[in-house]
Amino acid sequence: MIIYNKLVRDRIPEIIAASGKTCETVVLDLVEYRTHLQTKLREELAEYEESGTIEELVDVVEIIRALAESEGVSPQQFETMRLGKAEARGAFRKRLLLIGVSE
Repeated sequence: MIIYNKLVRDRIPEIIAASGKTCETVVLDLVEYRTHLQTKLREELAEYEESGTIEELVDVVEIIRALAESEGVSPQQFETMRLGKAEARGAFRKRLLLIGVSE
């Protein structure tokens, strides 16, 4: 058996079984789940930085949504918060790089 010890998407065990293989999984408690989500986020960010593909960016967003939900924030609440912050402080559409601030 190859040991992975990593968080996977919900249907991965089903996909593994469909390929004729077996796997072992456990259900994490909330603290372990958040820890593994944070690890997975770093992993997926690194993969996105390396590949630059939208598919990897989709994985990053999925993990961010899972992290928010693990904190009791629904996707709708998260989007409301995101829009509120964008309204108050702006987004990143203008591609501004702050060089410095003088007194």
